[in-house]
Amino acid sequence: MSDFRQEFLRFALERGVLRFGEFKLKSGRLSPYFFNTGLFNDGDSLRRLSQFYAKAILAAGVELDMLFGPAYKGIPLAAGVAIALAEQGVNKPFAFNRKEAKDHGEGGVIVGAPLQGRVLIVDDVISAGTSVRESVDLIKAASAVPCGVAIALDRMERGSGELSAVQEVEKVTGIPVVSIADLGHILALLDGDAALAQHRAAVLEYRKQYGTH
Repeated sequence: MSDFRQEFLRFALERGVLRFGEFKLKSGRLSPYFFNTGLFNDGDSLRRLSQFYAKAILAAGVELDMLFGPAYKGIPLAAGVAIALAEQGVNKPFAFNRKEAKDHGEGGVIVGAPLQGRVLIVDDVISAGTSVRESVDLIKAASAVPCGVAIALDRMERGSGELSAVQEVEKVTGIPVVSIADLGHILALLDGDAALAQHRAAVLEYRKQYGTH
């Protein structure tokens, strides 16, 4: 496991973003772990989260001209990641959308830099993939090119069919999804920590039942 991915999961554990136990998901599945990026909700945690996104994006070698954050969760993420990338010497513009078009002032649904060139979408997770598909449509409507999606965690579990939500997005949109960490990294974390080892069997069983790869 790359050091920053292990460090990210440790950070998520510290902040209560990653928890182990028994959790009922929106899908109705009982999951042995829960990941809630909404709990990265202060200045320091957003700063560190954004730095992890930047490391994952740079490690993946994504070629981009700007960042786009889907409303609403993607808005602070895109801004934070733009700052974190700039700190690494990669200064890129960013934009986000409004849920409703504004009919006064500058108008329109896009706020920030004009959508142009290769646009990387920044979101927290992909569940149904709806916000990503909407973002892709907005980017293409501006004659820009969606070049990828960056998320915090890939749960690597099937959606309604045989593919995971992430795989479905990749198949439908034709663009890659980059995650800071995934279910495999969580299992590696459990393998290397005696205090967390009690949860490993349940996570393995969950992957066997719902996992994609």
